[in-house]
Amino acid sequence: MRLATMGNGMDSWAECVPNLSEGRDGTLLARFQEAIESANVALLDRHSDVDHHRSVFTFAGPLARIERAVLAVAEVAVRSIDLRRHHGCHPRIGALDVVPIVPLDGACRDACVESAWRLAERLWRELRLPVYCYGGAARSCGRRKLESVRKHGFEALSALARSGEEPPDVGEAQLHPTAGACCVGVRELMVALNVLLATRDARVARRIAQRVRESSGGLPGVKALGLHLETGEAVQVSMNLTRLAETPPLAAFEAVRQAADAFGVRVLGSELVGLAPARALNAAAAVRMGLADYRRGMILEERLADARARQRE
Repeated sequence: MRLATMGNGMDSWAECVPNLSEGRDGTLLARFQEAIESANVALLDRHSDVDHHRSVFTFAGPLARIERAVLAVAEVAVRSIDLRRHHGCHPRIGALDVVPIVPLDGACRDACVESAWRLAERLWRELRLPVYCYGGAARSCGRRKLESVRKHGFEALSALARSGEEPPDVGEAQLHPTAGACCVGVRELMVALNVLLATRDARVARRIAQRVRESSGGLPGVKALGLHLETGEAVQVSMNLTRLAETPPLAAFEAVRQAADAFGVRVLGSELVGLAPARALNAAAAVRMGLADYRRGMILEERLADARARQRE
């Protein structure tokens, strides 16, 4: 199924999925949402996680509006989030941690890259937020993978930037003292999937994550972390699935389940972060994965169609 071609006049739509380092303060999350919607983009989804202390917003629109929305939410984040007091189980380097731009049907990848570079310049110029460019917008081969930068975390990256070992692509070689830095990039559609395991032993989750991720010889296009969840009696294998034709969510889930079986650990279910393209997920797969709260609104194309219908009203 092709993604619906969206637009306003001659403008093609892209998707943007900013990740912010706040998942607990409802008032602040409402301010983020208000800032995004002020740019007249279509907000498609919002996912917040207390343990990760992180929120993922998914919206779509013409690139010019996407840039305005990112800058608006970035201003709120830089003023409101102090990473020196931020603690969550998910790696992060910034208050506005990651800003991926995703071409949809009709959107030019080169135009998305140019948009990412414009955003990088403006985030530095207007908010003094240094930027690392990744994915299709990377300015060096070593930064094509997001994890090549984010693996350091805010504290270590601050020292590496000052020493000149990991200088940002845009901005001075020193992170913002409270808001850190931001990764801005261009990527294809992906799925973020969390699988919950009935154990409190985070070592099991880390070993399973190592087995399934591509970099350790696991499944194609799978990036995985094993995380401890402080608020529950479980641990989590958190995955990004970047090559959906080769490893759809059900295949990744089954790989985790089989690995968990080998450790004598039961799988409790799974959780989708954000939206999934129709080709990657259906109701039958959702049932097999124990996907929490599966519903029509989890499918990207359906959310886009709803947004287009609202635009015509």
